[in-house]
Amino acid sequence: MSDLTNPLPLAQALIRRPSVTPEDAGAMSVLENALKELGFSCTRLSFGAEAGRPPIENLYAKLGSKGPNFCFAGHTDVVPVGQGWTVEPFTGEVINGALYGRGAADMKGAIACFTAAVARLLKQGTPQGSISLLITGDEEGRALDGTQAVLRFLAAHGEELDLCLVGEPTNPLHLGEMIKVGRRGSLNATLTVFGQQGHTAYPHLADNPLPRLVAMLAAITGEPLDQGSEHFQPSTLALTSIDVGNPATNVIPAQGAARMNVRFNDLHRGADIETWLREKCDAVGGAYELEVEISGESFLTPPGQLSDMLVRAIKSVTGRVPELSTTGGTSDARFIKNACPVAEFGLVGQSMHKADERVTLADLDSLTAIYLAVLQDYFGMPC
Repeated sequence: MSDLTNPLPLAQALIRRPSVTPEDAGAMSVLENALKELGFSCTRLSFGAEAGRPPIENLYAKLGSKGPNFCFAGHTDVVPVGQGWTVEPFTGEVINGALYGRGAADMKGAIACFTAAVARLLKQGTPQGSISLLITGDEEGRALDGTQAVLRFLAAHGEELDLCLVGEPTNPLHLGEMIKVGRRGSLNATLTVFGQQGHTAYPHLADNPLPRLVAMLAAITGEPLDQGSEHFQPSTLALTSIDVGNPATNVIPAQGAARMNVRFNDLHRGADIETWLREKCDAVGGAYELEVEISGESFLTPPGQLSDMLVRAIKSVTGRVPELSTTGGTSDARFIKNACPVAEFGLVGQSMHKADERVTLADLDSLTAIYLAVLQDYFGMPC
């Protein structure tokens, strides 16, 4: 590996590994080798195979043996390439001052920036404490065998995290705009309403479930869940599918189904949302089944040490004062918040998951400088 104080070569090396979930494609080894050059002790952890799922590669790397432990968390897995690319998505090309490739923004670029920040810090001296990286290959997937499993392993071995910075791409348009200090919860539900199939010419001999399904959906979507809270926007419910699977025009179907996603703020718990959905359906009546999966609860890390350090670092490097936000989807911070205070800050996310995903080289340099300033602040080392 070339000079690790420069984030670009490592970012390119990571992008060149097509680590589409659940495949690792050697990405974790690229990072492990770079961290070992800096003196990190690296523990590779694979989970999933024991449950009959594809094995997921994870990495916990640590520099130092004493507290406090400043942890950086992220993922090397990426979403599928999709269509519409004008460059090869796994070559890490630099074009007109920007690094192109799947994972450049989300979030191999940020991993390279943090590694470069640590390399620069070590040129100043040894921090009084520990620096760790918790890197998973299962963030873009079901997240069953990634960060959650690593955190359980760390807890079982008495390993504690004091603060954690997640390198997700948090900035909408410009580096320094936004820090995530919380996230809404997410609940997926499938509602199936049952009736009795019959001929449309003899509806009295059938039991059409669709009017009840429509009535239930009207009740569910008829009023907002809330008006928002101090740190969160209003909760939202989005219908994502309505399916009957009936190819005939003269048959009343035996059942109809709808799927929905609820993004809820800190006024609710997932179980409360499920209860509310069942109450709405019960009020309509009839036979139905509601399957619910809660993929994460809402959480908030109140403004404090970590967000204060980030704000100072961002302002010193970019001149911007970032918004402390809870918008967007879920991230692995929803698991880490149970272990220690956590915040998210990374690159600009405008192109993430899109064709021609890219980040500017200027932003890679600036993010490295921001991460370095945070580490210097945390460990009391001169800027």
